[in-house]
Amino acid sequence: MSSPPRGELAAQLAPVVREEVEALGFDLELLDVNQAGRRRLVKVVVDGDDGITSDELAMVGRAVSAALDAHEHLIAGSYTLEVTSPGADRPLTKPRHWKRNRLRLVKVKQPDQVEWFGRVGEADDAGVVLLVKGELRRVEYKTIERAVVEVEFKQPPVDELALLEGKHLKEESE
Repeated sequence: MSSPPRGELAAQLAPVVREEVEALGFDLELLDVNQAGRRRLVKVVVDGDDGITSDELAMVGRAVSAALDAHEHLIAGSYTLEVTSPGADRPLTKPRHWKRNRLRLVKVKQPDQVEWFGRVGEADDAGVVLLVKGELRRVEYKTIERAVVEVEFKQPPVDELALLEGKHLKEESE
């Protein structure tokens, strides 16, 4: 028996994998299935509100592996399971990504604008407060084309963190 095509297989496995990941208190960020020679490579990317440790990744890997083995009729053959966390270059595409990166520096691209940098403040389901050049401004997610976390090798300036904790806010015009 052959297994379904790649996209269809990932769609069939997604509810099974998501259930296991969420039962352990994490979010399924990505499920991808690729052919790797005679085997399939099942890549599972998970994250949590406080990130995810290597021990937690191993725990998720064991749970997902058991679930996939129980649904081996879908994969129809051997597979390699890779369970990982999102990389630092993962785009911020959901409100939870912004909430998890509070106080981090991000590079933002909006349509018809050059890229700019801001530090993440409070985030909700519609938008985020960013500290940009010393001023707080609210930006709606729908106006963001792309955003990624910038890796910093030192602690954020204390004055920036203090501004983000305050209530001074300049509304961004749309």
